[in-house]
Amino acid sequence: MAAAVRERGYFDTKIADVVRHARTSRRTFYEYFPNKEACFLALHSELNAELALAIAAAVDPHADLSVQIRQAMATWLTRIEADPAIELSWIRAVPRLGTDGVRVQRELLERFVALIRALTDTADLRAAGVKPASRHTAIMLLGGLNELVAVTLEDGGDIRGITDAAIDCTLAILGPRG
Repeated sequence: MAAAVRERGYFDTKIADVVRHARTSRRTFYEYFPNKEACFLALHSELNAELALAIAAAVDPHADLSVQIRQAMATWLTRIEADPAIELSWIRAVPRLGTDGVRVQRELLERFVALIRALTDTADLRAAGVKPASRHTAIMLLGGLNELVAVTLEDGGDIRGITDAAIDCTLAILGPRG
């Protein structure tokens, strides 16, 4: 599925494209997935679960908040840079897939909300004046970051060009309140 989406985009991808890239048969495809949408959503569920684990592993929970944000952003932006078509399909195509797409999008949103809340809820950060992120704050942060990525990719921009803005805004949203 990932190779087909890279080649044609999600909406122009056919099951024939998926099985061609997978070097398998339609019969085998249908043993695992009822349709193209289910395969696509499974791809994004798996990739986003891997990303959440990678970010959690990359962040030093004892570091200063700005260091933690830089570590998280570096991991996330490296992933986007490595596979921009897949990342853009996550942001733009998944929400257009009806009830199942919205369900998967919400499940994965909640995974990242929980990650942000866990990363900001440490004794070290509380001692530095950082309050654990609320669910609403994490949702606002994620929505803004995803839209920044989507617009940058759609405009053909360099994803690394958003690094400073992404870090600065995240620090402003999550940082200590005066």
